[in-house]
Amino acid sequence: MTVIITGGAGFIGCNFILEWVREIGEKIVNLDKLTYAGNPENLAGQDPDVYELIQGDIGDAELVKDLLNKHQPWAILNLAAESHVDRSIYSPADFMRTNVMGTFNLLEATRAYFGSLSGKGKEKFRFLHVSTDEVYGSLAPNDPPFTEETPYSPNSPYSASKAASDHLVRAYFKTYDLPVLTTNCSNNYGPRQFPEKLIPLMILNGASGAELPVYGDGLQARDWIFVMDHVRAIREVLFKGTPGETYNVGGHEERTNMEVVLAVCAILDELTPRLDGQSRTVQIKHVKDRPGHDRRYAIDDRKIQMSLGFSPQWSFTEGLKMTVDWYLSNTIWVEKVKSGAYRQWLDLHYGQKDK
Repeated sequence: MTVIITGGAGFIGCNFILEWVREIGEKIVNLDKLTYAGNPENLAGQDPDVYELIQGDIGDAELVKDLLNKHQPWAILNLAAESHVDRSIYSPADFMRTNVMGTFNLLEATRAYFGSLSGKGKEKFRFLHVSTDEVYGSLAPNDPPFTEETPYSPNSPYSASKAASDHLVRAYFKTYDLPVLTTNCSNNYGPRQFPEKLIPLMILNGASGAELPVYGDGLQARDWIFVMDHVRAIREVLFKGTPGETYNVGGHEERTNMEVVLAVCAILDELTPRLDGQSRTVQIKHVKDRPGHDRRYAIDDRKIQMSLGFSPQWSFTEGLKMTVDWYLSNTIWVEKVKSGAYRQWLDLHYGQKDK
């Protein structure tokens, strides 16, 4: 019994694999291109009988076909994606290649493989596509949260590319009867997240005494979910979800970006006080807002709660404290990640804006 996951060396993927190996123990094969955010060290030391890493692109049709034929998986989990809005603004072509054409190629290979199955193997097979709440667009302050029926209205090249991939997945269910499942999740945070994202960026900059750059007025609101809760949700959808259905996954923790930054500052002030005694809030610096910045996301996750019995276990306060502890305790990991692409990204996206 084997599962194939794409993008498993990234933030959500590696946490899923670690949990899968601990709790399920079935063989899991990870196909990952190992771009800047794919870190194989996140999964170092795993039992080779249970975990295997294949470096490759989901856009490589022959490679994907060979992997499916060789491993005969009962499930494919598609987490491979370019995933940061700022990067999509400056380099949208990468997002189209991976998120749209890569997903298309994976679906085509899966359709051929699914057609070769029969009996219980065909009945059990699932293709799970992990997406984002950003496909729904932006909410006004008093708008109700996104449901699975909310019309798509993406506002960035990233969210547009994910919306396109979601539509492809749905089309393969309707046209080819491919047993697909889709999850649309709110903002994730937790250990092993590449430090381009808000929370790890604030933790590392805050701890080092660097500026804490906040876009615009910092009042953009997001629903936050601890990554281990998201991992559990993916597993529940895989085992219990109904083919063709979409499930929204949320953390019930809506916060503005400024509230998140202040919470990180408070934890850092408690764990590692500044030598001058000041709060790390003095390091906050507002920078020019990014183009097309969505104002608010919020998730209505009653469907996954009522149909699959899933609800998040970790509060934002608990999860954030665990996350800060992890980054402060894993300095070697941090130093390796902060070299190269991380510095270039930081200079590009915040240095130029500041100027």
